[in-house]
Amino acid sequence: MRITVSAGLDGSPMTTTQFDVKHIGDQVQATSAPFRDLQAEIHRVIVGQDDLIHGMLIGLLANGHLLIEGVPGLAKTTAVQCLAAGIDTGYQRIQFTPDLLPADLIGTLIYQPGDGRFVVKKGPIFSNIILADEINRAPAKVQSALLEAMQERQITIGTETFVLDEPFLVLATQNPIEQEGTYPLPEAQVDRFMLKLIVDYPDKVQEREILDRMSTTNPAHSIEPVMSVEAIVAAHRVVDEIYVDDKIKDYIVDLVFATRRPSDYGLDLDELIQYGASPRATINLTLTARANAFLDGRGYVVPQDVKDVAMDVLRHRVIVTYEAEAQDKTSVDVIRTILDHVPVP
Repeated sequence: MRITVSAGLDGSPMTTTQFDVKHIGDQVQATSAPFRDLQAEIHRVIVGQDDLIHGMLIGLLANGHLLIEGVPGLAKTTAVQCLAAGIDTGYQRIQFTPDLLPADLIGTLIYQPGDGRFVVKKGPIFSNIILADEINRAPAKVQSALLEAMQERQITIGTETFVLDEPFLVLATQNPIEQEGTYPLPEAQVDRFMLKLIVDYPDKVQEREILDRMSTTNPAHSIEPVMSVEAIVAAHRVVDEIYVDDKIKDYIVDLVFATRRPSDYGLDLDELIQYGASPRATINLTLTARANAFLDGRGYVVPQDVKDVAMDVLRHRVIVTYEAEAQDKTSVDVIRTILDHVPVP
């Protein structure tokens, strides 16, 4: 419990309870059960990939979009489909291709000869969970149309603007190795993704389980809905109430500032960083740390929550220089150094 002392009407001290951590913890326990059920339901199909599933749940809790990167065949698309199937809500898969048009995504105006009017035909973006498969295969015009939906959570068709229903979550996949026929995502759009999740190969034990479970001509992908939209909205309210101490807030700001001015923190990284993380990273670090605490069953954030989500929040927001590339240094190396050296409260 955190106590705030303020002045009463007569100038005398007055004590008020600002945060009741125990009460918030009870709310977390009461509202987190559907998320545990959803995680278990996804694992009925997906073997391993705990970090990916955990990251998707954090995105769902923190109401943020996800960029999922990995080589083909690692169940990126299947994991997103399982997440959507486990929630009783709308879902659309959009396969991004070089010939995709903005109208194919958001919709368009259709002329009706009968009465001479134009009517709006909504596109597949008007749903709750959107799988943007191979997002880097679509041209810039399509990316711009998606950008408004991601940031403003609204769509403009002609002169009309439509507010998208909540929850609205874009989970985009991309292949890091194939470059033919792809369009690099603009930095402004990459920054809109709350998390960038990297999907890696399974270990030998998991690979054997995949073999046993999936090596049939008709592998089972049956997922039952175990969560409602109301449960997600209720969880959002609880996540917003999870307590973050001032020292942890300062720690979050220090981490982000260390990506911009590393020398202020005694780090010799100035020649390796071209651009640091934006203020959006500060906001997202706080939200995802709260979501991480929620999944851990706590009503308060600890420094380890921040460390657990920092790499996924920052890896796509820190732009390294040519000098760093010449030294085979990536944003992951830079962030790891920052996490190791910035003092933890």
